[in-house]
Amino acid sequence: MARRATAKKAPPSSARPALVAVDGAVERTADLDRLIHERLRLGIISALAVNDRLGFTDLKSLLNTSDGNLSVHARKLEDAGYLICRKGFEGRVPRTEFRITAKGRRALASYLDHMEALIAATRTGA
Repeated sequence: MARRATAKKAPPSSARPALVAVDGAVERTADLDRLIHERLRLGIISALAVNDRLGFTDLKSLLNTSDGNLSVHARKLEDAGYLICRKGFEGRVPRTEFRITAKGRRALASYLDHMEALIAATRTGA
C-alpha cells in the first residue's frame, strides 16, 4: 500500500518561542562568532588565553578530548588566524605546541563582551 506524503503543519504561533529585543540583544546575536562559540574551540582558545603556550597532549588532557577531535578544531582556529601551531621535536619525540595570536585574543574578547551583553540583557529582562 502506497503512503501519501503529508506536509508537516507548523506549530501554532503560541507554541513558537517569542524573541524579545532587550537593549538590542537579539539583534547582536547575529554578530556572535560561531567559530569560537563551538564548545571545544571555545575551550581551546580560552585555555590558550590564560597560558603562554600549550602542547598538544596537555591541551588534549585539559579538554578531555580525542587526538582527532582536537586536531580538527585546532586546525579551524589556525585557519582563521586565531592560533599558531608549531611542530617540532624534543630529542626524538615529536612535539606540537599551540599559542594564541593577537587576532585570537581580540576575537575572544569580542565574543566574551557579546556573551556578557546577552547575559546582562537576559538578567534585566527576567
